[in-house]
Amino acid sequence: MEKLNIGIQLYSLREEMEKDMDATLKKVAEMGYDCVEFAGFCGKSASEVKALCEKYNLNPISVHQSIDPYLEEESAKQMVAYLKEVGIKHSVVPWMDKTVFHDEQKYAQFVAQLKKTGEFLKENGITLGYHNHDFEFEKEGDEYILDRLYTDVDETLIKPELDLCWVKYGGEDPVKYVNKYADRSELVHFKDFYATEMGGGAVYALIDENGKEIERKKTQAETAFKFMPLGKGVQDFEPIVDAVKKSKISYVIYEKDQWYDGDPFEDARISRQYLKEKFGL
Repeated sequence: MEKLNIGIQLYSLREEMEKDMDATLKKVAEMGYDCVEFAGFCGKSASEVKALCEKYNLNPISVHQSIDPYLEEESAKQMVAYLKEVGIKHSVVPWMDKTVFHDEQKYAQFVAQLKKTGEFLKENGITLGYHNHDFEFEKEGDEYILDRLYTDVDETLIKPELDLCWVKYGGEDPVKYVNKYADRSELVHFKDFYATEMGGGAVYALIDENGKEIERKKTQAETAFKFMPLGKGVQDFEPIVDAVKKSKISYVIYEKDQWYDGDPFEDARISRQYLKEKFGL
């Protein structure tokens, strides 16, 4: 890929987005981000969101959106109309309950839903994606859940949005997985972290269809896990960037799920600066 577009998953700035989307997008643009990936629209109309993106010359390339609105005809039409007005090209399922992947009946239903949704979105010029966590690197039979999913749903209907933090934390090699889906992926999540061991269990929050955090119980492993700005954690980004450049990926999306006692804007700035100064991106 000749040019990589650098974006931010706005879940990383969710509290700021709720307070003032205009001011938040202004700061994002000033940091040098090219595009944005939404995680809810803060109650704004499609025309309002589109206008703000145009105001700051930000490409609204994608959204994390649960599959639920696409399962009913009228809500599916409304959702697609909204996304088309904003200009969003990728609708990414941000997660699915892991129990679905270990129940053959539920899994078959989910696969059918993805196929139907993928067809519907494709007809409307939008690509369906799926964003992994670490649990997709558990095995069902002889195959990782993630790989089984991408075998069972045709590549014309769903694209991987590999989250490289969860690939690594799940016990796999991010470079290997970028290479594996090099011809199928268009978006990738760059996320850095610190952990004393990989595969320690769920250490993340999950969001609902409105971009709101779902309450969860913290695991013991969470005390040894911490999200970091890019370049400050355990990820080795040099071979990752090399692999991404050789793939069909067009959009690198920075995400940092939690900022603890820090400043999410500063973390976003540090991460954007790292990609620019280290790799010229």
